[in-house]
Amino acid sequence: MKTTQLRHLIPAGFLLVVLFSITSCNEGGKTKSHRDAFIDSLLSRMTLEEKIGQMTLLTSGWSQTGPSMNEDYKKMIRNGHCGNVFNALTVEYNRKLQRMAVEETRLGIPLLFGYDVIHGFKTIFPIPLATSCSWDTAMIRQTARLASKEAAAAGVTWTFNPMADISRDPRWGRIAEGAGEDPFLASAIARAKVKGHQGRTLSDPLTLAACVKHMAAYGDPRAGRDYNTVDMSLRRLREVYLPPYQAAVEAGAATVMTAFNDLNGIPATGNKFLLTNILRNEWHFDGMVVTDYTSIPEMVDHGYARDEKHAGELALNAGVDMDMQGSTFHNHLKKSVRQDKISEQQINQAVRRVLGLKYDLGLFEDPYRYLDEQREDTIIHSQQMMDHALASAKESVVLLKNEPHEAGQILPMEQQPASMALIGPLADSRSDMLGTWHAAGTDSLVTTLKEGIEQEFPGTTIHYARGCETTGTDQSGFDQALAAARKSEVIVMAVGENFRQSGEAASRAHINLPGVQLELVKKMVQTGKPLVVVLMAGRPLAIPWIDQNVAAILNAWHLGTRAGDAVADILSGDTNPSGKLTSTFPRTTGQIPIFYSVKNTGRPLDPDNKYTSKYLDVPNDPLYPFGYGLSYTQFEYENLKLNRSEINFKQNLQVSVQVKNTGQYKGEEIVQLYTRDMVGSVTRPVKELKGFRKIALKPGEQKQVEFTLSADDLKLYDPKMNHIAEPGKFKVFVGTSSANVLEESFTLVKP
Repeated sequence: MKTTQLRHLIPAGFLLVVLFSITSCNEGGKTKSHRDAFIDSLLSRMTLEEKIGQMTLLTSGWSQTGPSMNEDYKKMIRNGHCGNVFNALTVEYNRKLQRMAVEETRLGIPLLFGYDVIHGFKTIFPIPLATSCSWDTAMIRQTARLASKEAAAAGVTWTFNPMADISRDPRWGRIAEGAGEDPFLASAIARAKVKGHQGRTLSDPLTLAACVKHMAAYGDPRAGRDYNTVDMSLRRLREVYLPPYQAAVEAGAATVMTAFNDLNGIPATGNKFLLTNILRNEWHFDGMVVTDYTSIPEMVDHGYARDEKHAGELALNAGVDMDMQGSTFHNHLKKSVRQDKISEQQINQAVRRVLGLKYDLGLFEDPYRYLDEQREDTIIHSQQMMDHALASAKESVVLLKNEPHEAGQILPMEQQPASMALIGPLADSRSDMLGTWHAAGTDSLVTTLKEGIEQEFPGTTIHYARGCETTGTDQSGFDQALAAARKSEVIVMAVGENFRQSGEAASRAHINLPGVQLELVKKMVQTGKPLVVVLMAGRPLAIPWIDQNVAAILNAWHLGTRAGDAVADILSGDTNPSGKLTSTFPRTTGQIPIFYSVKNTGRPLDPDNKYTSKYLDVPNDPLYPFGYGLSYTQFEYENLKLNRSEINFKQNLQVSVQVKNTGQYKGEEIVQLYTRDMVGSVTRPVKELKGFRKIALKPGEQKQVEFTLSADDLKLYDPKMNHIAEPGKFKVFVGTSSANVLEESFTLVKP
């Protein structure tokens, strides 16, 4: 937009700023020095109240994602006391708000528009835990890119994603929003999402600024209860929980969000060790830090702050730049400056980061660059979005079991059955397919499983019965379900969680099938008919009875807009499932937390010795381990080879294995590499993921898969918390899951 076009839209004070920016560009491009000079010039014009306004983020009246609302946000925008808004959507609505900021305030500083674009905006892709099971970082990056493209077309400029929280406790509802239990894989996914959201440049109006969250260790609350205390050693924090955040920061994430929890006694929002020592000083993050929803005033409830004013001082001193929804900075920060509890220099530094993000997004050049109605109409629900929703959903499904029934192999259903009973509360549910955090997802465009099966199996008579709900004890629908099953050749059941039963504030003490769904499954098993159970949930579920009694089980998570099409394609065999679990499935809630990278202990399991580490009532091992997932074909691993038996700190180890498709179907396999440090200065896990490759093989085809390991891949934190590799013996494992591997050994020596 030219200066002459801006003149009639923007107040004089802001026009001077814009002219300064354009002059800087003409003199040599937007170098960092020009950026800094622009921000310093703007800061010099701002009052203290206007600065604090830039540090304030309030929700609009459009939607609610937390316990409280501020209805004065429009008034605060007009008087320069609110410089950022979230939960504001559509070009029309956001243009109105942007006009308030640009045309009705003294300096005309544009607004940021934030939103939780977690796995799609209007077109919804599978929940993050589901897409992580694809182990396909290119697909995950594309998912983030398209989600940003669609949201940006509706006027959003900033997403609160990726969630880089490791979780090893499926009771925690927000496990649905992350990438599972492993820091190596989660780090790769965090990098992919940041690059997908932000693209090549933030000034592209089809990208969003990313916000890595929640700093830190939010995924390990005691008892799996959301918002609860987190208490862990520094070693565990650095080895397991910090790496994905660091990976996202190193990938260029523009912003970081604090966590609700306290960590080792200090709330994350007031934790200088996290936000300054680690984030700023160690990781050299120079972007903007925003709190989570009202987490500054919540430090009073934590018992860490005397009152809200004190909480605001603690947050700013720790390294927070922007207050989300708490209004604590707005209400108290000016007084804190007068009392010398906070310096205006600290405020200036925070405001520089906020203004820097707006500059990088190109909002000072054109405050309306994200606000184009034609672009919004063209991109929302475009064919590109719908096609990717299907492709990503198909990659996210995990085949948990596929054994022959007495009537023969059930899956895939290559020859369409004459009749099928489709049973369950999730078989024809649109909203539940979208899963948690489904943003502005459009229910009406969702393909349900019933619709997908009707499309995929046109010659099959479908007998549908809901049977029961996902909650409650009502079994009045069982008879109708049994009647449908008795007149059908095969039964497909869609059971699991509704979308409200996972996500934020959706912790569950028992992670079995909720309601009376298991009783309904048992009734179907009693018919003796071939049965496929399709699990739809936002977390791993404990389903030991189903595993023991049902021949075919598909874990379909919550797959989004094209969920029904994706599952139907897999049932028919048009698509061969390739997903592998990124979160361990326990046999029972009592095994939680459960994960693959455990330590051996001084008394490892011995079934013949009572005094070893085990349960009296269930096995130690999970129902389905990390990395597990079946295919309609079979893959054979052989000839695991290392190019040498010994490497020094400057050499690489080449690892190769032959993988052959020995089945009848083409398929994709995720080849996984793990290592074990046999003796360390501190105890080490029995396995740690260090590499993975996704390959496609035709029947009879064989490929050699290669990995490279170096001393950097073998580092640990020693007793003094130095991050080093230690000489010694190591094992390397390659296989189809963490529990099914070939193994070899090598030694790391000093040069």
